[in-house]
Parts: sequence; C-alpha cells; structure tokens
Amino acid sequence: MARQATTKRFVIDLSHVDENVYQKLDLRLAQQPSETDAYLLTRLLAYALLVRDDEESTLGFSKGGLTTPEEPAISRTSLDGRTLVWCEIGSPSVERLHKASKSSPLVVLVTHHEAERIGRELTEATIFRKEHLLVWAIDPTFVGDLGGRLGERGGEFSLTISDGTLYAEIGGTTLVSSISRISTTPA
Repeated sequence: MARQATTKRFVIDLSHVDENVYQKLDLRLAQQPSETDAYLLTRLLAYALLVRDDEESTLGFSKGGLTTPEEPAISRTSLDGRTLVWCEIGSPSVERLHKASKSSPLVVLVTHHEAERIGRELTEATIFRKEHLLVWAIDPTFVGDLGGRLGERGGEFSLTISDGTLYAEIGGTTLVSSISRISTTPA
C-alpha cells in the first residue's frame, strides 16, 4: 500500500521588508512520501519570498502538489487565470524550465542545492526567454537548521526578509541566510 502525504502546518509571522509585506501566514502543506524535508522547507520559503500585497493576483501552491508535474510548485495567477509567475523548487530539468518560460512571463527557481553547479548548467542551457528566469539560492545549512528546530508536523516562526537576507527566529534562536541570486547568462 502506498504511503499517504503528511500534512504539515506552518504559521509564519512574515516581514518582507524589501517588498513592504507584513503578514501572518497560516499554511498547510502536503508533504509527499518522496519529498524531503529540505525540499518542503525550500518550497515554504519560496512561497514567503513571493508573497505580495496584491489584490490583482493570487499566490498558491500546486493543487496536485508534487504529483502534478505539469503545474508549477507555486504560481502567481491573475484574476482572469493567466499565470504571471511560475516557481520551481530544487533542481528541475532544463526542459521543465524551458517549458515553464513558455507558459509564464516570469519563472523563478528557488534552490537549496549546489548553487554554482546549477548556475553553470543554466548558463550553458538553451531556455526560452532565459533573461526572464530568476534563480535564488538558499543556504542548505539554513534550511537544515530550520527543519531541525521545527516539529514533526510543522511549527511557528518569524521570518524577516531584508536586503537579500533571510532571518528566521524560532525558539529564541535566529538563523540567517543570504539569498544568492544566480546568474543564468554568460559573464
């Protein structure tokens, strides 16, 4: 019998100073059996990075989660149903990013993997409208430390995003990570 997804609840007091967004997020994420904790937390952090005070669009996780490969992990959609931002997590294939760039005016990749390797691969790759591909790398140690402080079913923490840096305050401890922007075009 196949294992079922585990639902985790995260309550985040978000202060996204760079975007002037201050919200309390109460999110339930389904973690598929094949999904690592690091991937799930990177998905959660990507969502926080993409939150905007915008009444003209909605931000959401893929309805099918990881089991729906034709959908983005996270997307921003206009009120008339157009995809405005397609967000991938981890290290998706070049083909997937190429397809995404044909479906959305902006593609964002948030990764917790080897930033240098991904940068090299994407620089060499042929991707439609590659100049509209935004790649952010989060330190995998930060993701692991955050995961180690959250409970098995999720948890609550404060997240501040300011000047390209993440500050997570959880249980009296502050974790810090820069958000590295990876270039996808040759220098």
